[in-house]
Amino acid sequence: MDNAIYAGLTRQSGLMREMRVIANNIANSETNGFRREGVIFSEYLTATGNGREGLSMANARGRLLDLEQAGMSATGGTYDMAIDGQGFFAVQTPEGTRITRAGAFLTSAEGEIMTADGYRLLDEGLAPIQIPPGATSVAVGADGTISVDGNQMARVGLFANPDPAGMLRSGGTMFTADETALQPAEDARIQQGFLEDSNVDPIAEVSRMIEVQRAYEMGQNLLDREDKRIRDAIAAMTR
Repeated sequence: MDNAIYAGLTRQSGLMREMRVIANNIANSETNGFRREGVIFSEYLTATGNGREGLSMANARGRLLDLEQAGMSATGGTYDMAIDGQGFFAVQTPEGTRITRAGAFLTSAEGEIMTADGYRLLDEGLAPIQIPPGATSVAVGADGTISVDGNQMARVGLFANPDPAGMLRSGGTMFTADETALQPAEDARIQQGFLEDSNVDPIAEVSRMIEVQRAYEMGQNLLDREDKRIRDAIAAMTR
């Protein structure tokens, strides 16, 4: 196979990956706490002979995670919480601790604060938070302190942003987290009765999708022409 086809295929593969990422962003443009992702292209160069000729290939293995603050929507829910500033909640899942910006919580029959999927919200010491039975008033302070009927019971854990390059998505709004590396968030505050929106701009994502689609079509046309050139060359040599 000719080097031009190899180079074209690597570019097409990267564009296809970017298309999937953009589609996922658009699908989650209304998902509370969702963080937008992007794809980073780099160039791979290698020599192909003893002369000055070389081969350049597009490499789309890089990943960009957008941690920009999104807007907030008022819900009035007692256990709905939005983070104002940089930071994450921590939740306990069967696969281990995960971090998330999605703050739509509720209570279980046992009084534990958890997500709709049943993952327990963790306090600053990474322990589950439980509301005593019969509580009539639950207030969450800006620092995460939970007061039940006027008595302080626990403090919601707010943890600083880890290195985005090492954050792997685990479900729609959750990311893997190393418990030993989690550090308290210094400037983050909680807004009770609010939920943070997705930080995806759907118009910008649709525009980018059109650009990627056009680039993919141009690349496919190039591959088709290159394939035809090779076939014509082979046919001419075998006559």
